[in-house]
Amino acid sequence: MQAISSNHFASGLPVAHVQIFAHNVHLNLTAADDSTTIDVVCVLATIITMLSRQVATAGARVGAARGFSVLTAAEEFPGLPSTSPGEKKGSVASVTTLPSGLTVVTENASLTSTVSLTFPNAGSSSEGSSEAGAAIASRYLSFKSGSGLSSALIFRNIEDVGATPFSSAGRRGATVGFTAARENAAFIAPLLATECSFEKWDVKEAQQLAAAEAAEATSNAQVSLSDQIYAAAYGAQSSMGRSYYTAGASRAAIVAFYERNYILNGAVLAATGIADHEAFLRMVEEEFPSSAPGAAASEGGAAYMGGEARVAAPSTGYAHVALAFEGPTSAPLMNVMKHCLDNGSAMPFAAPGIIGVYGG
Repeated sequence: MQAISSNHFASGLPVAHVQIFAHNVHLNLTAADDSTTIDVVCVLATIITMLSRQVATAGARVGAARGFSVLTAAEEFPGLPSTSPGEKKGSVASVTTLPSGLTVVTENASLTSTVSLTFPNAGSSSEGSSEAGAAIASRYLSFKSGSGLSSALIFRNIEDVGATPFSSAGRRGATVGFTAARENAAFIAPLLATECSFEKWDVKEAQQLAAAEAAEATSNAQVSLSDQIYAAAYGAQSSMGRSYYTAGASRAAIVAFYERNYILNGAVLAATGIADHEAFLRMVEEEFPSSAPGAAASEGGAAYMGGEARVAAPSTGYAHVALAFEGPTSAPLMNVMKHCLDNGSAMPFAAPGIIGVYGG
């Protein structure tokens, strides 16, 4: 607001000087007599009246500037976000088992798609007596040459859409998959089910990678302790008691194990961020191998016995101790029990078939 000034003179001297700004009023007053004071008060009253009128006029102008419009907000301001968004919907999961024995599970809420193909019987517990080390080597045959495609072409297709592949395996089962944008999930999903051609260079590389992982695992005290827990719980020579981290599997053992356990019958294909479950199913039926499903692989069985195992490790300088029990088959119940064992002084752990505490 512009400053407004008023000066009154009496006997040649300034009697009053008033400055009014936006938020402050500055008054300098020199009064010679009572009549001068009355004049100053009159000046102030006049200024206040003028300001009140200006404020009222400005308010009227602001109110009349916008007015009312016969158009809706969307028509008057194109591109304006909706002011009445719809109710947020939760994730919807769909499950279908195909004639091949493959179970397809999808959900539609995730912003990205993670597609995984799990082979529940491709773990080391399914190894035959002459197949020790085949499970860990088979993991490294994921995304290798097969179905008429080379390893380079498979990885190129995955990388071209910005997807990130992954694979894992253990005592019970193996998983291969990728994470990608939702619109690309169905395009590269068939690459998960390529029928491995076991090229000699691919098998040799898998054997070398398996040996390197096994060597690294044996130097890890916690991994060695876990192996001893399973050996004590199920017996060192049983399918569950043998270590997953075993190197030296032959080509014949790897091929036999892979062909017997990496099959669609009994496998689970899980995908997140799939808007249309039926369309995804049609893609799976058309693009995944359509050969005879074959018999589902049987899970390696081993009875829980309980026992004790000790391993000398003088170079570590301290002891690693673990106490484990047979765990429930329900994963949620296993997690609840794991939290119940957390007493602050020992670290609880849960693994397929066992639950316990670790200290060291």
